[in-house]
Amino acid sequence: MNLPTLVPEWLFWALIACLVLAAFQDAMMLKISNYICGAVLLLGVAGAVIAGPQPSLWENGVVFVAALAIGTFLFGRGILGGGDVKLFAATVLWFDLGASARFLMWTAIAGGLLAVLIIILRTLPWPQAIRSRMRVLQPKAGIPYGIAIAAGAIITSLQLMGARPA
Repeated sequence: MNLPTLVPEWLFWALIACLVLAAFQDAMMLKISNYICGAVLLLGVAGAVIAGPQPSLWENGVVFVAALAIGTFLFGRGILGGGDVKLFAATVLWFDLGASARFLMWTAIAGGLLAVLIIILRTLPWPQAIRSRMRVLQPKAGIPYGIAIAAGAIITSLQLMGARPA
């Protein structure tokens, strides 16, 4: 069940607002608040309740559990941040198996482009005042993958919305 196509428009836009907020916070602080991740998760649960019982709802649960399990493993290895794992898992709950594969693909593409952009930005001669305020510009700082997760979810949702019956 792809929630973006089944929920009221206000709930969809609440999801988008949370994702944009997560991306902005991650860009500035290299952190994603548990409150934002929790809001995305609760919006997904509310969307499932509003959409009503659907036979394909199990797919959303499977991708959520798989994302959380794999993400936890990657977090334990130091590959992903905890906020990234929680945001990804909460966001993937909005998609079924097919759409979650599309979400993963768009997130990976956005993450690759983001990494290249950050490498370029880190080589520029920023004033120390700016470089010290924006952790992402500091050498050896992490990549704010919340931006890629938000971009992947928004692109996937908009693609699904384009296929939404009028």
